[in-house]
Amino acid sequence: PVINPLVEKHGINMLPADSEHSAIFQCLQGVPPGGLRRVILTASGGAFRDLSKDELFRMCEEDSAAVQKKATTHPNWDMGAKITLDSATMMNKGLEVIEAHYLFGASYEDIDIVIHPQSIVHSMVETQDTSCIAQLGWADMRLPIVYSVSWPHRLKMPYKPLNLAEIGSLTFKAPDREKYPCIQLAYDAGNKGGTMTAVLNAANEAANEMFRADVGLGFLDIPKLIEGAMEAHKEDFKDKDVTLDDILSCDAWAREYVAEETKTVTKQALIL
Repeated sequence: PVINPLVEKHGINMLPADSEHSAIFQCLQGVPPGGLRRVILTASGGAFRDLSKDELFRMCEEDSAAVQKKATTHPNWDMGAKITLDSATMMNKGLEVIEAHYLFGASYEDIDIVIHPQSIVHSMVETQDTSCIAQLGWADMRLPIVYSVSWPHRLKMPYKPLNLAEIGSLTFKAPDREKYPCIQLAYDAGNKGGTMTAVLNAANEAANEMFRADVGLGFLDIPKLIEGAMEAHKEDFKDKDVTLDDILSCDAWAREYVAEETKTVTKQALIL
């Protein structure tokens, strides 16, 4: 609500450098206005992708220390602890849905998520005639960064070429939204719009930090704290004439909300 009007006002280009949004941007080259039908974001599935919902929930109850260690270890990418944990909760993908909405103008009902464990297909677009165009490459952030600074040109780079025969197979499956409640929270915040997405993001960052600080917060407490912040924000929600000051104020409030609620959650855990 703040950046896009400035981009339009000053007639500049805002180019994505994240791998998924770079992939979408690359796929859209040559697609005429009105030709986009659907955006398909791929996700590795994070640290718990091979566990069922019941297995994950049971692990959270029986071995929280193992959950904390595993949640900050990514199977494909080396991204740092914060984003690795976001990948484990799949909030990273929820945030990417919101980004895709603002970057490419797709409605939320036309943005899908699919789990792709090999992280070779970095995202896809479906055009109005149902053709699907995908961007493939190794799990290497150098390519999307290079494209963001060289667009519309293609620079010759000394990277290892993609070898599909070496990969062997590519698999896909739908994410379980009960296992990953952060996905639905992100769609809800995005559909609400206005200041709600700022609250979603700030509450997630605060809960993520608290979990990694080992203060006694459980993995499943992360989406509960985010949902609580979103519910509490409904009284002060703003969706018209949103300013940067509004966003910063909501950001600060959501972080404070999570900090206070975390004290309550961890105190209850100690009593139990």
